[in-house]
Amino acid sequence: MNRPARIEVAVREDALLGEGPTWDPAAARLLWVDILGRRIHTFEPGNGRRSVTAVAQHIGAAKPRAGGGLVANLRDGIGLYDAGGAFSWLRHDPVPGRRGNDAAVAPDGSLWAGTMRYDEGPGGGNLVRIAPDGTATPLIEAVTISNGIGWSPDHSLTYYVDTPTRRVDTLRVEDGTVVERKECATVEPGAGFPDGLTVDAEGCVWVALWDGGQLRRYTPRGDLDRIVELPVPRPTACAFGGPGLRDLYVTTARTGLTDPSPLSGSLLVLPDAGQGLPGTPFAG
Repeated sequence: MNRPARIEVAVREDALLGEGPTWDPAAARLLWVDILGRRIHTFEPGNGRRSVTAVAQHIGAAKPRAGGGLVANLRDGIGLYDAGGAFSWLRHDPVPGRRGNDAAVAPDGSLWAGTMRYDEGPGGGNLVRIAPDGTATPLIEAVTISNGIGWSPDHSLTYYVDTPTRRVDTLRVEDGTVVERKECATVEPGAGFPDGLTVDAEGCVWVALWDGGQLRRYTPRGDLDRIVELPVPRPTACAFGGPGLRDLYVTTARTGLTDPSPLSGSLLVLPDAGQGLPGTPFAG
């Protein structure tokens, strides 16, 4: 289960709360954000080029758009950046004390966007589906810390994390409504909390464990298949990228740590860790 893994530093950085790694195939680059630092980062593994763009609000996630540019899950709603960087609101929905957190683009091109309260108050967040025209459909209400979202290879199941539950759940959705929510896997007390996730081509779910210093891979049946120990206590999320979607990138955080690891806040990579699934750009 604890197979040796080669772990490299893709980008040395002091991000407060690195999150949301996403492969952008059109630009051959990895996108990720620093939520509290209000930054969008890009990294091109083919040539080592990177960029850092400041944004006006805390940003939970940034994803590619089909027509170029990015869609962003911000503090006050869902924003759009065009290919030239110009900003507009797709859905402006400010709620005092609440911000956007993790988000993912579904196979149909919609954005599933989660929220949470700054004080992490129980039930203060939600998960909504954002259509390309900005229409929002609630999926799950009374979420505490809405986090990892991913889809099975056949798109029949959605994997979802509300971090304090310690669970990775599966959702079945029919006509835009969650009709079934079941526990797939549970992280035992003392091992950390599930945060962001990605699904590989075998249908297994990779989960970053906040305060656990690990990545865990679970089979579709929920069996723990692999543990990768990381050199940071607070990994936040993971995503496959690079040539052939073979490399597993991991974002990390240093916020709240009195004695962070030298690599806390950096972007890590596990070369040739497995086979990822191609993503879908936001259709809006």
